[in-house]
Amino acid sequence: MIESLLTTEIIATFITLTMLEIVLGIDNLIFITIVADGLPKHQRKKARVIGLSLALIIRIAMLLGIAWIMSLTEPLFTFMDTDISFKDLMLLGGGAFLIAKATFEMHHDIGGIESKREVVGRAGFMMGVTQIVFIDFVFSFDSIITAVGLTQNIPVIVAAIVISMIVMLLAAERIGQFLADYPTFKMLALAFILLIGVLLMAE
Repeated sequence: MIESLLTTEIIATFITLTMLEIVLGIDNLIFITIVADGLPKHQRKKARVIGLSLALIIRIAMLLGIAWIMSLTEPLFTFMDTDISFKDLMLLGGGAFLIAKATFEMHHDIGGIESKREVVGRAGFMMGVTQIVFIDFVFSFDSIITAVGLTQNIPVIVAAIVISMIVMLLAAERIGQFLADYPTFKMLALAFILLIGVLLMAE
């Protein structure tokens, strides 16, 4: 029975999906790292673990409710000859949020150490987790729809999502430390988040 599950086709699909989920999750991981960086040092690892764990739970839940997820692409109303669905509204809101968040972080990073301390002082752990949950939900749309378009084998998709999240969890701390050590790359990461926000709104 195990041999029938581990066919060449299934293994190839699993590897492809895993790599695809990792690539699609990079922007999510960068955002989680930046949000965690705004928290006190002793809370950052916890925020990253919770953020990626929630991303895993949300994607599996969305996968199991794929029929509902696909229904969210149905038009709710028409605006200027364009059909608008719930997914469109989520992407619009998520894109606007990413643009605002990236701009806010850039402003305070450029503002210097004192400005950054004010941000850290105001940043609440639950607020950070809430931001992560919202963006996890937005980023999960394309990830799940793409995965289902590639294969209808739910166990393979779940396994690929789990493995990709484990890889990102292992990489999260190093990426966070790298961005902290090299502020220039953090600014580039914020510019990337800003670009993702613009692309989401354009989509």
